Amino acid sequence: MNVTCLYQLIILGTIAMTVFLRTEMHRNSVEDGVIYMGAMFLGLVTHLFNAFAELAMSIAKLPIFYKQRDLLFYPSWAYGLPTWLLKIPISFLECAVWICMTYYVIGFDPNIERFFRHYLLLVLISQMASGLFRVLAALGRDMVVADTFGSFAQLVLLVLGGFLIARDNIKAWWIWGYWCSPLMYAQNAIAVNEFLGHSWRMVVDPTDSNDTLGVQVLKSRGIFVDPNWYWIGVGALLGYIMLFNVLFIVFLDLLDPLGKGQNVVSEEELMEKHVNRTGENVELLLLGNDSENSPSNGGGEITGADTRERGMALPFTPLSITFDNIRYSVDMPQEMKDKGITEDRLVLLKGVSGAFRPGVLTALMGVSGAGKTTLMDVLAGRKTGGYIEGDINISGYPKNQETFARIAGYCEQNDIHSPHVTVYESLVYSAWLRLSPDVDSEARQMFVEQVMELVELTSLRGALVGLPGVNGLSTEQRKRLTIAVELVANPSIIFMDEPTSGLDARAAAIVMRAVRNTVDTGRTVVCTIHQPSIDIFEAFDELFLMKRGGEEIYVGPLGHNSCHLIDYFEGIQGVKKIKDGYNPATWMLEVTTLAQEDALGLNFAEVYMNSDLYRRNKALISELSTPPPGSTDLYFSKQYAQSFFTQCVACLWKQHKSYWRNPSYTATRIFFTTVIALIFGTIFLNLGQKVGKRQDLFNSLGSMYAAVIFIGIQNGQCVQPIVDVERTVFYREKAAGMYSALPYAFAQVFIEIPHVFLQTIIYGLIVYSLIGLDWAFMKFFWYMFFMFFTFLYFTFYGMMAVAMTPNSDIAAIVATAFYAVWNIFAGFLVPRSRIPIWWRWYSWACPVAWTLYGLVASQYGDIADVRLEDGEQVNAFIHRFFGFRHDYVGFMAVGVVGFTVLFAFVFAFSIKVLNFQRR
Repeated sequence: MNVTCLYQLIILGTIAMTVFLRTEMHRNSVEDGVIYMGAMFLGLVTHLFNAFAELAMSIAKLPIFYKQRDLLFYPSWAYGLPTWLLKIPISFLECAVWICMTYYVIGFDPNIERFFRHYLLLVLISQMASGLFRVLAALGRDMVVADTFGSFAQLVLLVLGGFLIARDNIKAWWIWGYWCSPLMYAQNAIAVNEFLGHSWRMVVDPTDSNDTLGVQVLKSRGIFVDPNWYWIGVGALLGYIMLFNVLFIVFLDLLDPLGKGQNVVSEEELMEKHVNRTGENVELLLLGNDSENSPSNGGGEITGADTRERGMALPFTPLSITFDNIRYSVDMPQEMKDKGITEDRLVLLKGVSGAFRPGVLTALMGVSGAGKTTLMDVLAGRKTGGYIEGDINISGYPKNQETFARIAGYCEQNDIHSPHVTVYESLVYSAWLRLSPDVDSEARQMFVEQVMELVELTSLRGALVGLPGVNGLSTEQRKRLTIAVELVANPSIIFMDEPTSGLDARAAAIVMRAVRNTVDTGRTVVCTIHQPSIDIFEAFDELFLMKRGGEEIYVGPLGHNSCHLIDYFEGIQGVKKIKDGYNPATWMLEVTTLAQEDALGLNFAEVYMNSDLYRRNKALISELSTPPPGSTDLYFSKQYAQSFFTQCVACLWKQHKSYWRNPSYTATRIFFTTVIALIFGTIFLNLGQKVGKRQDLFNSLGSMYAAVIFIGIQNGQCVQPIVDVERTVFYREKAAGMYSALPYAFAQVFIEIPHVFLQTIIYGLIVYSLIGLDWAFMKFFWYMFFMFFTFLYFTFYGMMAVAMTPNSDIAAIVATAFYAVWNIFAGFLVPRSRIPIWWRWYSWACPVAWTLYGLVASQYGDIADVRLEDGEQVNAFIHRFFGFRHDYVGFMAVGVVGFTVLFAFVFAFSIKVLNFQRR
């Protein structure tokens, strides 16, 4: 993280020193001093924002700290003090890099003493900000809460720091915030250090006053002119550093971790807890006397309900899948080539063959690295790379992946679902998109209800899915939901990747009961399984056993109590017999290891290929690879079950449900916006109509700039985790053939529009009325227009950053880097007219610059009847200093709409083209 911050600092330093290049920086007027002030402000806020990374790092470390603190490993001060001390050399390094790159290149006062004073202030602001964000992390203890606290802290620090609004214009009820802002002391100290230096001692206009140019600049911005303010600022920052670090230790000592969200508890779990208290028979309570619900047939085998007696609302065609001599390889990893391996490809599957049939539950097993999941992914068409050779047939016809996705289901091990929809809605959504359009809504509804009953989810229909390990469904319930989501597609073939992984015996039995129920409907079901218990292993009908290296060593029936499997391996000379009561699955893996092969001097793959079992399997493969008489190949007129429009509607429906039930995102955004609007409105109260001085215009522009930057960046940051979670779900749903990428992207983009519109209405009405801007219809319209599209393009930019990067962490780093660059070229720190010609092109590529142009030009660009203190007309000053013209407002409107559309388009294009899920 520190290395990343250093890289960002170098990039920003390079941009800053070429934008504020000394050959373009003059000392002829107060306006020149304002540009220097912007350069100094940029240095302060850069180190302030850099310290924001401390928030996430501190929160990530808190769970371990709380555990070790409660176990009395050490007191809180022993943890907090090193955290502070270790940051000090990092601050010195970061600030040294920045000041060495920028100080003399920008053209600050060349006195070496002032250079080191400037350096000291940057180090202190870095340390102060790090301490502040550590305090907020210890106080919030949750990323969402702490991030909100951090955003408010940055807002108050910056707005009341004396740069966005001059001290003389701050209202009496907010002046306390000015005196409490650490940035105010840094801003005053760094300004005094520069503008009381030798370079600013000339008297520009002696007829106006005898003040030096530096003093005039300080007075124009409401900065104290006493040179002692440098040391006052240093002392105040040292005090804040001590205060924040002491508070960090105090909060670490006094506060405990926030409570975790609770998982949904089913009736079965409540019964089990009752058993633990009373000692009653768990089988009788959990299963009752209804044999239809019993997971055991009395002989240790898990059995399902008689689903054939129930009947299913929708018919399906039972299909078999055969594969012959399947080889799968990938490009040889560079690490293995470095070890002397000369082959170009690494072979993971070495000519495996088999057949999976309807109504038969097959276990796909092997030690780690045997290729179980690899084989399943190859058969299911889920591989995103590599080279596949061999024949795969579906009921005698060659497999076509687009067609196959319509009749097959794939239950992933990770149980990926949208967290903010209910169990019932998840199933309705899947059925809506995957069942044929010929199925009417009533039949679809009935089928969903039957599937819920089949996998025993009826009692959980209204439960939110939640995030794994955080809230919502338990692991076992999520497994059953994963199965149900695939079942409502009415598939003929279902692949399940380790459905009992991570479950205890009771939960695994419940999941396997759902699997058994699925098989008993006549579907072809294949499960990878890892070290199952005896009961779970006996629930399978057949076994496909693989050895390390991707070769099969047993493909055939298990038999009652695994008798066929045991007879086969015990028939191999040298293999030790199984002990009474020992788990056949464990025994089977133990006797077929590579070490056992070396000890016995044989190869189990060769033994299998020379066996009668292998010949019978090859005959079965040959038989099932021939199409039955009168049958036809699978055919669908289109790739997806539903039309493009229906896909868009369904995706939008789910996104609406997800947003409505996610107040930590939607409500927090509205709350944040409302509070910021009230803060801005009361800080800049009635300043909108004050245009008699240049500082009045700077104050108004500062309010617009701060709102755009803060709310915009908050929108971009908050949406990224949401899109990242939903993108993971998108990968699963797209692979399942539910929809194409564009309907998903459309829904993700469109659902933001009403939320951002509400956000704009709340912010616009509060701020516009409190600041006292002109209520002329067109001015109000343009204000709302630019704010709406600005909030929207920031949101879409955050989404775009996620779509173009592997995860939200990298997306946040990439987005933050561009936010910092946009901040430089927005037109507030340095006007477009003062940007060097070699960088001026980027001011047109910066969306925030278009927003500020539109806001300022629409509000003040047409005021010709009011003159400033030196007699210059307001609109003339706006045009001369900022380069803004009122008649260009329409072009700025087209520009912000263009950026909004561009970011949405790139998001959709990236979602469609880029796939960061590698299998």
